[in-house]
Amino acid sequence: MSTKTEQHAPQDREPLDIHDPRLSRFDIVTEGARRDDIEIVHYEEQVVPGSKAERRLTRTVAAMFLLTGLAATAFLVVYIWWPWEYEPGRGGDKWYTPLLGLTLGIALLGIGFGILTWGKKLLPKEVSIQDRHDGPGSAEDRKITGETMLYLADEMGVRRRPLLGVSLVAGLLPVGAVAAAPLVGGLISNPHKNNQMFTTGFAPQDGKKIRLVREDGRPIRPADVSAGGQLTVFPGIEHGVSNKHADSPTLLIHLRETDAEKSRQANSRVGHGDYMWGNYAAYSKICTHAGCPASLYEQQTNRLLCPCHQSQFLITDNARPVFGPASRRLPQLPIEVDEDGFFVAKSDYTETVGPDFWERP
Repeated sequence: MSTKTEQHAPQDREPLDIHDPRLSRFDIVTEGARRDDIEIVHYEEQVVPGSKAERRLTRTVAAMFLLTGLAATAFLVVYIWWPWEYEPGRGGDKWYTPLLGLTLGIALLGIGFGILTWGKKLLPKEVSIQDRHDGPGSAEDRKITGETMLYLADEMGVRRRPLLGVSLVAGLLPVGAVAAAPLVGGLISNPHKNNQMFTTGFAPQDGKKIRLVREDGRPIRPADVSAGGQLTVFPGIEHGVSNKHADSPTLLIHLRETDAEKSRQANSRVGHGDYMWGNYAAYSKICTHAGCPASLYEQQTNRLLCPCHQSQFLITDNARPVFGPASRRLPQLPIEVDEDGFFVAKSDYTETVGPDFWERP
């Protein structure tokens, strides 16, 4: 193991000619240190070049970097090809997020431990003291700086330890792809296939309108909701009350006569004149702020409250937000009564349900 210790040079020492071909790169580095009033107190190689210890540490660091590359590649495979859409039961989609977290965590740990081992065990130890200088550098200063950077690259040992360089590239390239994957995910797989971001369970199926049902699947008649009352309803389709249609819960409200008249006038102002049926109105329960269930209805004020962040929506004015962080009104579901006397959705929601997102028209 070699140790180099530099003593602070006298101030009257003649500077070396840094263009002298007989000087080594380390000589130029130490000359630059002297010119910049730097005292190298201690400089020591931690492992002997070519020794068994160096080879063992090199293999360890390389293994860490290769593990990073494998884990990052696994992340990309899961991100692109693993099933992610929700399915009832215990399908592969339940492992999508855990696998992303596991593979990304292993990749980051691998690159972290690899760099730490490289820096702590393979790079030379150096202790230097420098006085702070101001002002621009000269041409010689720039050359010294360049040689210093090259010397640092030499000290990294990549040239004499090519396995480290290859493994570092093999590990970092997949990590870079992991960082880019979410940005280009829409090019890999269309996130809006089947238009799932813009449709709910109330979309007509085969031209047939969807009934509004209770949580137990029973359809609803107007007489089931008293004046001033409200009822949470779901689309009367298969899995309509499950998480498969988590964007579909709707609040069916029976307004009092005077309140219903105000609501109809407000609907007419925004082109929703036929969205109500009699004194009944239906609004999405999904808060437009953060997606919480807005289900606390005040009969006297006709306000619908979201318990998560206290957003309030005025039902008699197109569910306009009047308090809290929500900035967009709750979408209204057009409703009517079918020939059997049950509530049905005339169409799906004509506005996107839930919180805003940048692709929302």
